[in-house]
Amino acid sequence: MTQTNRSAQGATFLLVPGFWLGAWAWDQVAAPLRAAGHRVETITLPGLESRDTPRAGITLADHVSAVAERVASLGSDVILVGHSGAGRIIYSATDRRPDRIRRAVYVDSGPQPDGATHHPVPGQDQTELPLPSWDELEAGGSSLAGLDEAAKARFAERAVPQPAGPAREPIRLVNPAREQVPVTLINSSFPSAEVTRLAAEGHPFFAELPRLTVSYVDLPTGHWPMWSRPGDLAAALAGTAR
Repeated sequence: MTQTNRSAQGATFLLVPGFWLGAWAWDQVAAPLRAAGHRVETITLPGLESRDTPRAGITLADHVSAVAERVASLGSDVILVGHSGAGRIIYSATDRRPDRIRRAVYVDSGPQPDGATHHPVPGQDQTELPLPSWDELEAGGSSLAGLDEAAKARFAERAVPQPAGPAREPIRLVNPAREQVPVTLINSSFPSAEVTRLAAEGHPFFAELPRLTVSYVDLPTGHWPMWSRPGDLAAALAGTAR
């Protein structure tokens, strides 16, 4: 699923959603970006089209290829944005197409190093990961701050089980040119000072940051700022184009 608006003056954004989400998750962010004159595309990754979509056999390479191919179709100056679990997808895409990506933006996420997997790693017999309960999400570190009951109801209604394959498989990085792509981290459920400390300690979520040219934006809220602070997130993304 893709939504497109072309502008000769604005930047080109490709917005990639995290676990359990489709292109719809970005609606409240894409609208103000388009109104500001930017070209915005959103993507639904393979296996997340609907609850009836088969998810067995979907791989990390399928997700990375979907993003890399879309990037290649958009020109040579794409701002690639990934939320949460899509961080590893967009970093892998910069490994494949660094020549086409102007900047990679991680929304409450970060670039993982070669060989990293999602944590916890799904079992080999799992084909999908259903949306956990709210208590389980928060216990796992995904803050629901800023989401009212209507937003949570919409999330639960539209969420699609996450294919387990892409979460189980390690990322593979082979192209050092990815390190030339500038990076912005938009931190919503943890502050930039904490991220820089974790990066210095070699935390796997942020271990790549010392290799990269990184800027930070603090946007205090929960793990889903596209719903809790959509206008502010759109403004922060627009700022990365300047």
